[in-house]
Amino acid sequence: MFSGMIRLVALGTFAAALLSSPAFAAGGGGGGGGGGSISSTDPYAGAYSDQKPQPTYPKRPGTKATQKGKKPGNQSSIGDPAFAAGYRAAYDTIYERNDYAAAIAQLKSLGHDDHPNVANLIGYSYRKLGDYEQSKVWYERALQADPNHVLTWQYYGLWQLERGNREQALYHLGRIASICGTDCEEYRSLAAALDKPTGTALVY
Repeated sequence: MFSGMIRLVALGTFAAALLSSPAFAAGGGGGGGGGGSISSTDPYAGAYSDQKPQPTYPKRPGTKATQKGKKPGNQSSIGDPAFAAGYRAAYDTIYERNDYAAAIAQLKSLGHDDHPNVANLIGYSYRKLGDYEQSKVWYERALQADPNHVLTWQYYGLWQLERGNREQALYHLGRIASICGTDCEEYRSLAAALDKPTGTALVY
């Protein structure tokens, strides 16, 4: 009986040590870029849409992290409340007031131009202003930061349609399908735009 108690104490000590280890506390080794898309740890992922945007910052379900091109300290600073407030203000400037020039200034002042969500919104704002060259620069900057940033593929696909590049827009649609499938909002939005007759004015 005494030896049984010793075994129980030893087992309890081992379990306590395991639970307090950094690897276990951090949630193990999950994540990674297999099949990649929006970062599941990014509170701003999926925060906007070219349709009717939601004024919140939901996480995109069922996605894995892709951190390519991001600087080591970027993620912690992105979670800073000051950044979140500034991002939200720029988001509202775009979708509530349609003041794209002011939104560009707000987004650039955040100091995270290489974050794909920020770069994508800057590109969107330039597109809405009719500055397609600057819009292209920022969409490509977003994709350089995260090649699997599905929202940029959607927005850039709409850019391609507006420029008359239907084949390129179809390529973007294929990229979206490879990232999030054909049921995600980004795929459905771009597919609907592609179904419209050539020359139809887009409201996105």
